[in-house]
This record gives sequence, structure tokens and C-alpha cells, in this order.
Amino acid sequence: MTEVMAGAEARSVEGNGLGALVLHGFTGNPSSMRPVADAFEAAGWSVALPRLPGHGTTFEEMLTTSYPDWRGEGDSAWQRLVDRTDQQVVVGLSMGGTLTAEVAARHEPAGAVFINAACAPLAAEMREGATALLDAGETVMPGIGSDSAKEGVVESAYAETPLQPLLDLAAAVDALQARLADISCPVLILTSPEDHVVPAASSDHLASAVSGPVRRVSLDRSYHVATLDHDAQVILDETLAFAAEVTG
Repeated sequence: MTEVMAGAEARSVEGNGLGALVLHGFTGNPSSMRPVADAFEAAGWSVALPRLPGHGTTFEEMLTTSYPDWRGEGDSAWQRLVDRTDQQVVVGLSMGGTLTAEVAARHEPAGAVFINAACAPLAAEMREGATALLDAGETVMPGIGSDSAKEGVVESAYAETPLQPLLDLAAAVDALQARLADISCPVLILTSPEDHVVPAASSDHLASAVSGPVRRVSLDRSYHVATLDHDAQVILDETLAFAAEVTG
């Protein structure tokens, strides 16, 4: 088994009857969402912070995985959390937001939190570029990690983006569109207006597509990896307040 990067380990915390599923993004790992998990743990919650297959090890290992693997791990972590708690919320960054939408559409969380979530169809130029590289025999393109406005922040993400998994994600987001209206729980959407990975318009799309009540917060001082950026405390404060509210 490939060695896991330091800080990229999954975490499961036994707390009270409230549970939080916390999901990281594409080519990233649990380290980018650990501040959120830590905040829930400090508040006494039970926490599930899974490491998605192929993440937090090597991009070569990620090349052997696809979206069903990541969704399956998210579902498994959700079920384990449901089995040991009374009420649950789910929180996701980037592709973790895609998986958050999957959970919220198919299960019944008390609430869902989306941080710069990838919930709108990926841009045609990105798909076409990735397909052209793949057709040319390439397997990776330059990485998308560490998009942060805060000086000195280096996300523990791959330096390369695996192409086939990226196209798998694009297809999965397309398939997700028909289920966004099934999200009827309260939703908190946190968005960086300047995001060089997932356009802020993806949050607008999500807000208009879900059927549940929506609260929106703008992360004006942060880029994509906002959980490690200038607005990290805003995310923690808003997320914990929202979670407390929706769980009563």
C-alpha cells in the first residue's frame, strides 16, 4: 500500500450525538479540511474526515481511481456517521462540495455546507484541453493546488492533475445536475469571488438549483483553498453557527 502523506490521514472522532462529515477536494487530501474537522471536534461533535481513494499518496495511485471510488468512500463515511449519531451535517470543499451535494440529494442531512463547491458543469475548454492531452498520450497536466491569497500557504496537494480522473469528475458533475433539486435541507454556500480553480458562478448555479433554504457568505479575502486562507475563521464561525442552528 502506498504511504500516506504526513497530515493527509483520515480522522474519525467520537463525540456527542451530532455528526459532521467533512470532505476534501480533487487532488487534495484531509489536511485542507482539518481546520473544519478540528472546529467540530472542539465543539463536541462526532466527526468523519475521510481520505478519498487515490488522494494524499501519489498521483500515480490516483490514476487508478475514479469518481465512483470517491463517492463510495463518502457514502461509507456518511453511513458510519449515521450509525453512531442522531443528527448529521455534511461539509465539502471543491470536489468535496460535489460529494456533499451527492449526500444531500440522496440522504437526509440536517444541513449541507458548500465551500467553493464544484457543482456546475466544468468549462468546455478545460474538458477539451484535458481530452486533447489524453489523446496525445499524456496522463497528467499541471496541478491546481495551493490557490491561496495568503502568503506562504502551500496546500498538501499533488503537483500534477491526473487527466482521466478529471474527466471522470466532469462527467459526474454533469450527471449530478438532475439531482441538485433534490437537495431540500438548509444549505450554507461560502464562495470566494476570486477563485482560480472553481469559478464563483458555480456557487450561483448551486444556489439557484437546490430546493432548500439557502444562506450565502462571501469570502472576499480568499481564493479557492479558503479553509487555509485569510477567511478561514469566517468559514469556521459560519459553519459551526449554521450547524448548531439546523440541528436545533
